Formats: sequence, structure tokens, C-alpha cells
Amino acid sequence: MKPDIRKVGIVGGGVIGAGWAARFVLNGIDVSIYDPDPEVERKTAAVIANARRALTRLFGNALPPEGQITFAASLAEAVREADFIQESLPEREDLKIRLLAEMDAAMPAHAVIGSSTSGLLPTKLQSGMARPDRLVVGHPFNPVYLLPLVEVCGGDQTSQQAKDIAAAVYERIGMKVLRVQKEIDGFIADRLMEAVWREALWLINDGIATASEIDDAIRFGAGMRWSFMGTFLVYRLAGGEDGMRHFLHQFGPSMEWPWTKLIGPKLTDELIDTISRQSDEQAGGIDLRTYEKLRDDCLVDLTHALERNDFAAGRIARAHRSRLAATGESDGPAIGSVMDDGRMLTIATPVQPEWIDYNEHLTEYCYLKLFGDGTDVVLAAIGAGADYVAAGHSWYTVETHIRHLGQARLGDSVTVRTRVLACDGKRLHVFHEMVRGAEEAVIATAEHMLVHVDAAAEKSAPAPDTMRAAAAVLVAGQAHLPPPDGAGRQIRMPG
Repeated sequence: MKPDIRKVGIVGGGVIGAGWAARFVLNGIDVSIYDPDPEVERKTAAVIANARRALTRLFGNALPPEGQITFAASLAEAVREADFIQESLPEREDLKIRLLAEMDAAMPAHAVIGSSTSGLLPTKLQSGMARPDRLVVGHPFNPVYLLPLVEVCGGDQTSQQAKDIAAAVYERIGMKVLRVQKEIDGFIADRLMEAVWREALWLINDGIATASEIDDAIRFGAGMRWSFMGTFLVYRLAGGEDGMRHFLHQFGPSMEWPWTKLIGPKLTDELIDTISRQSDEQAGGIDLRTYEKLRDDCLVDLTHALERNDFAAGRIARAHRSRLAATGESDGPAIGSVMDDGRMLTIATPVQPEWIDYNEHLTEYCYLKLFGDGTDVVLAAIGAGADYVAAGHSWYTVETHIRHLGQARLGDSVTVRTRVLACDGKRLHVFHEMVRGAEEAVIATAEHMLVHVDAAAEKSAPAPDTMRAAAAVLVAGQAHLPPPDGAGRQIRMPG
């Protein structure tokens, strides 16, 4: 199912609501947001700015043109023309019931409402609605614009169609939908997080550990594994070759020992003061927005690492990038497409913060990285993609010559246009040209010679006929172009 979602109404513009607005807008969907907070426009703009920075680092040129955001003067105005509504009100059941009924009365008949509640039951929330079948829970995690998980849960009167529409909407904007099959307080993820949180409160309450020490226990240990393997897969590996059954027999008895206190301590004023003081000490005077950027950068870098392994959140990001490319909604031609003059567009990206050197320019190694990535696009186009490499054959670069002709700075848009100059049974001659911005100033060129190899034997081998034919098509399509400036150059002292 691919719902036609042109506009989303967002009711509640706090941290979660603004995060939803950012995810929808940056995925090309118009948003109308309502919140009575007089600062809502400023706060939302700050969140969207952070999100734009993070998602540009994550997806680059794959992102579509941004949707438009408007700020409604009333709840009814926000939802009146919406195809989908995301409610992100405070966690007060009475408030949500009343305002969800108002949304129901004002929204189009085809619209579906997703509630961001982290624990309230949808059956109770839909109790005041004239069309309760249109409500689902769509529970996200902060930051909404980066973390892909969303729990989808229906109430007693929710239709299967509404759940399917909500799931399709969330998948369209790059999220991993976890369908909660049975309604339960706190759903799945928050119940797990709450167990850790309750035990953490006890450790502080009993003077055993500080807030900083508890966070260290998670982020330097289990938290690293949890980010890509969760709990059960981690324990399966701990069981060795005999798997989970062996783990449970070996460690199960110790897990029944009464180590934990899963009923949390009373949040007395004294405990609140202690936690607040320790949290302030842990923050070290660093402001909220700085920490948000650090958090986002770490999440992007982790996602990129997982994407290289095609695993966990990285697989979701890779699938969303492919989905964006398939829709044709991104700015300009798609990566891997052949341009009007026969050259192939192989890279289109803004310069990322981690690519900048001490002179505030694109650093040297990143030119080679980008040209190498461009070569990978060519190889995929002729049939030598990841599956081909996994099967035991590849193309190895045996010679490279890069010319640095200009500079690129943080945020500059750079594109690489590629020619295949020649190919034969074993060799591929590739020439890249990197240009900056709308003025298309050439800032670098790269010439590569590649040899087809049998990776297992570690020696050259003839390329398959189909691959040579695909490369020959590219050569023929570019044959009318003059030899590129710089091709065949060598490094030598003058005179």
C-alpha cells in the first residue's frame, strides 16, 4: 500500500511534535502544525534546522525537495485538509480523549490519526471519537527525525485499514514499523526502557552509582551491542555453538536471583534533587542544542557504519535511500543515470563536516573517497555490484591520478561526472570530473585504471562478456566527446 499523503496535520509542537514535523517535511511532505505555545515557530525551526543538518549528512542528495510547513491558528485548521494526522499532546489521557474527538470532527473522512502516546491505551483514547476506527498509536522515539522505530498499535475499534495506512505512511518516511499485536500499557519498547530506568533510580537512591556512572555502564557495554543486535540475539551468541538453549541452561539460574528492584523507588524531593544535581554535573555546562547536534552526529555515524554492514538501522536507512531514488523525487537526475552528453552522474552530495581539514576545505583523502565511490557506481551499472563482489570477483584499481584544481567548503554541493574511456577483456579506463555548486566550477579530476580479478586467486581474470558489453555501451555513448582535459597526464618537474 502506498497512501497518497500530500499533507500531514500535527497537533502538539513540543520535542516530539517538532521532530515529526522535521521528518515529514524533510521527506518532501507538507505539514500544518498547531500548538498554542507562542514560541512554537522558533522552537520548531530550531529542531528542523538540526534535523536538516543530520539528514543531509545521512542521505545527502537522495532527499527530495522539502515540503512546506505552516503554523495553524487552531486545531481544526491544522487537520482540516490533512491526509494523515500525528497527535503529540502531553501524556494526559483526558486531554488526548477530548482533543482527539475534536480532530475527528474536523478532519477529512479518509484521514487517519496516529497518536504519539508512549503508553496510553488506544482503546481509551478513541472512546470519544465518532470514527474510532481511524485512530492508531504511532509511538516514535526521540529524535523522531533520526531514530527509525515507530510502534503501531490499534485499539478495540481500530480498523485493519487504518493500521495498514499508518504503517505505510511511516515506512514512506524511512521508519521501521513494529506492529504491536496486543494492546498493553507502555507497548513494547517503553516497558523495556522502564525496567532499566527503575533499576537506575534504585542505584542512585541507594547511593550505589551516580547518573554518570550508570550511563557509562550502558554506553560502554551493553548499549553498544543493543544498538544493532538487541537482547535476544546477543544472548544467543553468548550461548556459543549450541545457541540460546545452552545460554538459558547455563545462565538461567543466576538470572532468577533477586538482583533487581523492578518496582521503582518513590520520587521524593530528595531523590529528584540528587538526580537533577548529578545530571547537571554530568552535562558539564554544555547547552541543549550542542548536545542535540552531538547526539545526532553520533547516530548518523552509527547508521552509516550499520549501513555499510547492511544490518539493523543501517538496513532501514539503505532501503529508504533506495526508495527515495526510486520515486524520482530527489533534486536533479538520479545517481547512476546517464546525462544528456553521455557521461554518468556518479556522486551528488553536500560536503560533510567530517570531510573538512584544518583549512576549512574538503580534505585530500576525501577526493579519493568520492572518486572511489563514483567508480563503484560505474561498476554497479555494468553488473559488478556488491552481489558480484560477494560471489568472488571484482575490479581492482591499479593506477590513480588525481588533480586538485579548486576548493570545496562545508555545505558546498559537489557532483562527479564520469566517463568510461576504454575497456577490454580485463581493463577498465575511467575518468571522473568533480564540480562545485551551481556554477559548476571544476575542482578536481581523477583518472583510474582498473583490472578485473578473481579475488580468491588474487590474480587478474577476464571479465564476463555481458560486463564487457555493458562497459562498451558506455564507451560508445561517450565517444563523441573530446578527450577530457588532464587525461594521460603524469607528475613531473618542469624543464
